[in-house]
Amino acid sequence: MGGDSAYRVPSGTAWSELREKGSRFLAILEPAGSEASVREQIKAHREAYSGASHVCWAWRIGSPPREGRSDAGEPAGTAGTPMLQVLRGADVSDVLAVVVRWFGGVKLGKGGLARAYAGAVRDAVEALKIAERRAVVRLRVSLPYDRVGDLKRLIHPPVVQAIEESYADGATVTLEVESRYVKEIIEALDIFATSVEEAGV
Repeated sequence: MGGDSAYRVPSGTAWSELREKGSRFLAILEPAGSEASVREQIKAHREAYSGASHVCWAWRIGSPPREGRSDAGEPAGTAGTPMLQVLRGADVSDVLAVVVRWFGGVKLGKGGLARAYAGAVRDAVEALKIAERRAVVRLRVSLPYDRVGDLKRLIHPPVVQAIEESYADGATVTLEVESRYVKEIIEALDIFATSVEEAGV
């Protein structure tokens, strides 16, 4: 896996507002934990700003980040992509950026739109408080009862920690492992575990 397992995330919400030739652009940056939560957040913003001309968005989740974006009816490439590029440039993840636009009667052109959407997000990024989060992978490990002691010797919080244990036909333990140590932990587990599989975070 390699690399540093910490990545930058928002520790709160930031807002900014930009006006261009009568159009108003309101940018909202907020924490996002999963693609499912992002869909709900976007839906809530659409409902809250149902009177706006456009509600455009971009998000990044995880490390390495998965990404999404939408121009929401603006000309292709003039909203979601410039917003996402600002988030990439700020090297922030687990974040949703929404820009709400109220049309002011004067068309801005593709270049003007892209600059306005990027500028609104850039201003919000500058106001955003940043924290660090460890990139982790969850491993579901099945093993015989008599090898649980071997597993416990691999647990060293916060690098490797057990977050769930169940004992039925055999032992099943879910580990949370910092991404950079996943390969060597799997190699150690392979010696005595009956199965090791990634579980969703």
